[in-house]
Amino acid sequence: MANEFVHMNLSGARFSDVSLNGATIEYSALHRVVMRGVEIADTTIDGEIQNLVINGVDVAPLVEAELDRRYPDRPKFRPATASGFRSAWDLNERLWAATVDRARRLDPDLLHESVNGEWSFIQTLRHLAFASQSWVDRCLLGNPRPWHPLSLPWDQMEPREGVPWDRDARPSLDEALALRHDAMALVRRVVDTLTDERLDEQTAPLAGPGWPDEGAMFPVRECLLIVLNEEWHHRLYAERDLTALEQR
Repeated sequence: MANEFVHMNLSGARFSDVSLNGATIEYSALHRVVMRGVEIADTTIDGEIQNLVINGVDVAPLVEAELDRRYPDRPKFRPATASGFRSAWDLNERLWAATVDRARRLDPDLLHESVNGEWSFIQTLRHLAFASQSWVDRCLLGNPRPWHPLSLPWDQMEPREGVPWDRDARPSLDEALALRHDAMALVRRVVDTLTDERLDEQTAPLAGPGWPDEGAMFPVRECLLIVLNEEWHHRLYAERDLTALEQR
């Protein structure tokens, strides 16, 4: 019998002689999971994968190498130097400009459409603004409340004081792009003056409630890598969904 498990902690649970055929697992943590004697076929896994050992082989490096082969620009989004971060952001701006041009050719209403339950194109722009505001404006520039009312956190985030969360807002593409471009300008401001020494520094403790948590500190490098990771993956998702929307 099908069941739905939402906001449950099943850590340490044991499943034996259980059928999970046709199951869907979304936005869940599967750290330190052990599977023995299982049959896996016709299965899709999409997420952040590290130290995944299948039949004695760590397949995560193989997956990473194949993704880098398919997308030659992908390694550029893991820079190690200040100049590398500038180059990555230059490339990101060019890639996203092409994606936005593609989106403009669609009926504006389609840009609010979800494909397979994922964020719409407009929601994706709003979320990327949130990511830059959180990890650059808040963490690196010290703004305790950097968010715009249209900024969109991830769906599973618990309510946080001062952080907007209006998934159902329907701004126009130009309104969403204005928010997005303001947030991108924050990143540009940081990478243009970035030094290798600054990359190795820690942020000051975060002030005020919000996301990331008050009092948290992060390596500058980590904050910028998080933003680049968000930019890379969400553009691929957007391109995938634009292909589906173009066929409607």
